[in-house]
Amino acid sequence: MVSTHRAKEKLREANMSLRIICLGNTTLDKVWPVPELPAGSGKFRASDYFELGGGMAANAAVAAARLGADAAYWGRAGDDAAGISMQNEMAGYGVDVTQFRLFAGARSSVSSIVVARDGERNIVNFRGANLPDDPAWLPLEQVAKAHAVLADIRWVEGAAAVFAAARQAGIPTVLDGEIATDAAYATVLPHTDHALFSEPGLRAFAGRDSLDNDTRRRAALKKARDLGCKVAAVTRGAKGLLWLDDHGLHRQPAFDVDVVDTTGAGDVFHGAYACALGEGRSVADAMRFASAVAALKCTRHGGRAGIPNRSEVQTFLTNRSQ
Repeated sequence: MVSTHRAKEKLREANMSLRIICLGNTTLDKVWPVPELPAGSGKFRASDYFELGGGMAANAAVAAARLGADAAYWGRAGDDAAGISMQNEMAGYGVDVTQFRLFAGARSSVSSIVVARDGERNIVNFRGANLPDDPAWLPLEQVAKAHAVLADIRWVEGAAAVFAAARQAGIPTVLDGEIATDAAYATVLPHTDHALFSEPGLRAFAGRDSLDNDTRRRAALKKARDLGCKVAAVTRGAKGLLWLDDHGLHRQPAFDVDVVDTTGAGDVFHGAYACALGEGRSVADAMRFASAVAALKCTRHGGRAGIPNRSEVQTFLTNRSQ
């Protein structure tokens, strides 16, 4: 893992912008707002309809770009209307999509989301089909030019390959820990520096129905560290987050904000955290910075549309420190 000092020196000596690579999942969300969720079968009228790009690593890349980084998304989709739409939207946010490959004969991941006025929602997701697992096409030699690398757990082979290249080059790696198989984590965690779990993801990883106290949470985070990662964390929404490292268990409280929409907040946190690490910040400072970015996003409607820029985050943190 690259040190704080080395990361800052790398940015200064190269006189280069912050380069963040995000690899993994992208999904096209098709959203139908309704007054209330349907009960039973039938025909129902939506008040609107819109399509939005989503996906863990894809949203993280957009967050990094919004924060001023030279963000690149590496991933797979089908050479279909959904894939083309996602590629174009991400490019519109300033993300480098050169390695966002659309494969002929493959089908993109698409979700149908019915959202009620009270915020409750039903989601049906198609994860895609015929997307090649082999990461041989990835330009791994470019990893050494990055300041941090992020991946989610959906494309295991790709995550393992890019993390191994980053580890060899001394580039910090950040894993978005969602629900996945034991085999997936056994493959990726040995190459991971920072594993950031959601609560459902950590419960599934730990093999427990509940992680209702810090003793159990610590044991689950220790399990991740035992597989090779250096920092293991769990984000808990309004309850803040916990992380475990060589010095013990630490906390970052959530910022108190008026929450409007939490869509994509976890993905945004991960992208912001990767940026902070790439800048050479300490883990504690990176956790606070990422928490602020995610909190600001929650005060606005929309997933990607609600992501703040760097100036807004700095103003928010300055006001909170007074």
